[in-house]
Amino acid sequence: MLPFNPNSHAFAYKNNAFLDSDDARPLRILAEYLGPLNAFRRQRVHDIIVFFGSARLLEDGPLASFYAQARELARLVTEWSQSLPADGQRFTVCSGGGGGIMEAANRGAVDSGGHTIGLNIGLPREQRPNPYVTPELCFEFHYFFMRKLWFAHLAKAIVIFPGGFGTLDELFEILTLAQTRKLDRDILIVLYGSAYWRELINFEALVRHGMISPEDLNLIHFADDPATALKVLTDSLNVAKDPVTPAFARSVTSCCDTTAESLTRS
Repeated sequence: MLPFNPNSHAFAYKNNAFLDSDDARPLRILAEYLGPLNAFRRQRVHDIIVFFGSARLLEDGPLASFYAQARELARLVTEWSQSLPADGQRFTVCSGGGGGIMEAANRGAVDSGGHTIGLNIGLPREQRPNPYVTPELCFEFHYFFMRKLWFAHLAKAIVIFPGGFGTLDELFEILTLAQTRKLDRDILIVLYGSAYWRELINFEALVRHGMISPEDLNLIHFADDPATALKVLTDSLNVAKDPVTPAFARSVTSCCDTTAESLTRS
């Protein structure tokens, strides 16, 4: 009789070979939902303000002023959030967890003594967790769409600094959610650095060609200095606390019946 091999009879949830297999992909996806959810509950993170922007924009490189301004804005946002009466962490500064603008945002929150979130993702280049993310709130994602889910469903606002393909992807993802009202709450969208964004994207041309409605332009706010950006945030955000922490925005789905009673949330 062959000797007993405990590894050959391991529970499936303890079998690393299985967990890394194609068949277990749904479990890995679910883990990237349940893991952060558990951490946000334990750390009492209620909602977030997300900073997007280039990982290549360095403190001492070209466009370095944006690094300093992102850091200052994150500091101001954190000071403001700490002044609010709340049971839990309100409007916590969150970034993609890497370098550049992401590092600046996390660093600014630390300057004010606040907690700060990093939703990192493993990439072949340039994406490593920066040292300013609160260790208990530093996450590593494999799936882009799960990382995006957490950005979208916890964010009360996003501030988007100059960036490249990744930043544009994040911008248009949130803009599409806001335009289609797919989430049951508004997300405030602030484009920081109006000259950069107006050179890059001709929003008015989209209206002129009938690709978006004129009122869609109201989804976007511009700011060129930390004080203005902070005022846009504090004037527009509802500081009333949602009843559940974390305050997860639900998706709105309509059935074939278009009455208000037919709207369900999932």
